[in-house]
Amino acid sequence: MEDKYYDEVVRIRMERAEELLVDAEELLQRDSYKSANNRAYYAMEKAVNALLIDKHVETRTHNGAMKMFNVEYVRIENAYFTEEDYRLIVKAEQIRNISDYDDFYVASKDEAKQQVENARKLIVKIKKYLVQKNVSDNMDI
Repeated sequence: MEDKYYDEVVRIRMERAEELLVDAEELLQRDSYKSANNRAYYAMEKAVNALLIDKHVETRTHNGAMKMFNVEYVRIENAYFTEEDYRLIVKAEQIRNISDYDDFYVASKDEAKQQVENARKLIVKIKKYLVQKNVSDNMDI
């Protein structure tokens, strides 16, 4: 496929990541902490998948996307993205899972606030990376 195709998919996935982040922020404001955790994680996951498609990498699972992010951007490039970035995403996935599937889990405001902030930081970092690489020069940072 042509690079134009991949550039367009990057743009679409980053737009969706931003939409999910807005959803997470709104849910946090409405004290819907479990749902905010869910949307914050998916905002991160969508942004990570935007990065991966830039390298023409497609995954079938969330876990696969996180592992490929670690391989392609933390281990191989080892410059811009850090082990801490990877750990934030892994932790967000764990919190999302428990928020979604544990009936007795009580999500706190502080936890949800942190997850939304982590998603915001990661999305901004990914956007800056993509702009620096000239993948997309029409992203607002």
